[in-house]
Amino acid sequence: MKPKDTTNDAHKVMVEIYRKMSFPDKTERFFDACRTGQLLAMAGLREANPDADEKQIWTLWAIKHLGDELFDKAYGNLKNE
Repeated sequence: MKPKDTTNDAHKVMVEIYRKMSFPDKTERFFDACRTGQLLAMAGLREANPDADEKQIWTLWAIKHLGDELFDKAYGNLKNE
């Protein structure tokens, strides 16, 4: 899907670059994007919860990311610490 702020020519170039990229390079870009998203989300949580420590910020992020049910299955009562 072409981004709205990208010209057709630029999109064609981008698609061609991704087609030529190796699987490990594509995987690295994917995980970099995931890490960037996590960092941005956690920055927002820090802004909204200025008194929270890093463990609390991570817990808030994980709950939002996984949902309550999966978080509870994965981490048990970590919410209450």
